[in-house]
Amino acid sequence: MNRTVVVIGGGYGGAAVAKALDGEADVVLIDPKDAFVHAAGSLRALVEPGWAGNIFFPYDTLLRRGTVRRERAVAVDPGGVTLASGERIAADYLVIATGSDYPFPAKMDTDLSAQALERIREAHAELAAAERVLIVGAGPVGLELSGEIKAVWPDKHVVITDPAEILMPGFLPELREELHRQLDALGVELRLGTTLSEQPPTGPGRTKSFTVATDDGEINADIWFRCYGVHVNGDYLADGQVTVRTAQGQVRVTETLNVEGHEHVYALGDITDLAEAKMAGYAMKHAEVVAQNILAQVRGEQPAAVYRPSPVPSVLLPLGPGGGVGQTPTPDGTAVLPASAVSEYKGKDLFTGRFAELFGIAGGRGPSGE
Repeated sequence: MNRTVVVIGGGYGGAAVAKALDGEADVVLIDPKDAFVHAAGSLRALVEPGWAGNIFFPYDTLLRRGTVRRERAVAVDPGGVTLASGERIAADYLVIATGSDYPFPAKMDTDLSAQALERIREAHAELAAAERVLIVGAGPVGLELSGEIKAVWPDKHVVITDPAEILMPGFLPELREELHRQLDALGVELRLGTTLSEQPPTGPGRTKSFTVATDDGEINADIWFRCYGVHVNGDYLADGQVTVRTAQGQVRVTETLNVEGHEHVYALGDITDLAEAKMAGYAMKHAEVVAQNILAQVRGEQPAAVYRPSPVPSVLLPLGPGGGVGQTPTPDGTAVLPASAVSEYKGKDLFTGRFAELFGIAGGRGPSGE
């Protein structure tokens, strides 16, 4: 008898685990979007809107046997999922993979790919008209956005602010030094230890000259982007039937990535309480573990795959197609990757080829996403 696996959330981890289980279980993938959005490419799409089609992958090519339901989950219990329509889908196994939201343009703020494309084009036009750009937040997203802007408009003045005194805390000093060197070479003004006295008077991504006070002076800009503020997507767990979330809205998981207290309920990606950065690469590693364990259970075996966060933080942080820095664990210790390696691994195509393969798009896509 085939077992039903319901995967809630079709992001990086959810899509990967659904694909991995498709051949040996009845998979139902639930997501309100009409296409998978490759968020790692969204900042490139902002500065090169002709490339924006590369970040959208229709779900109809993901699964051969399983089904994709374009719905929103509103409640979950150990035996199934209730949808916004009122329908309940029973499940032998549940995978919670709803990820997180983040301010546009790093993540889209609509479920419709056509609307998202139009939003990207509008934001591009606003950005193209601006001479001075303020980026609030010097984490990986803010830094990557600065590099993408400079790659297309090297003469734009870009300033990044952050209350933290240190860039990329937790990473090796060599990585920070190389980041500072490349940002200086690009002409990016980095103001660490700087807090805005108030939010800029215009909405993010809208062109209108303004001056905003800081605790160490003021900043003049024509447009700004918010590059901070993650919101974990887990409201459908509010009734506590499956688990009580942490203060951060996350789900406690075991080393087999089971939700604590449930042998047939798993969680992966940003919604887990794992002590690591919330990155697409980690979510896809979680998906491998979850898929192995569910397949073992389907076959009547004991699930044995475990996931342990690396004690060494990893990152591939492009600064445009040809720049950037990286850090990764190796058998000989922690390695800092040069711009050439980051460009080769990620910066050139931002992994779009990998997702074309996952979604069964033969030959990948051209520069317009076709």
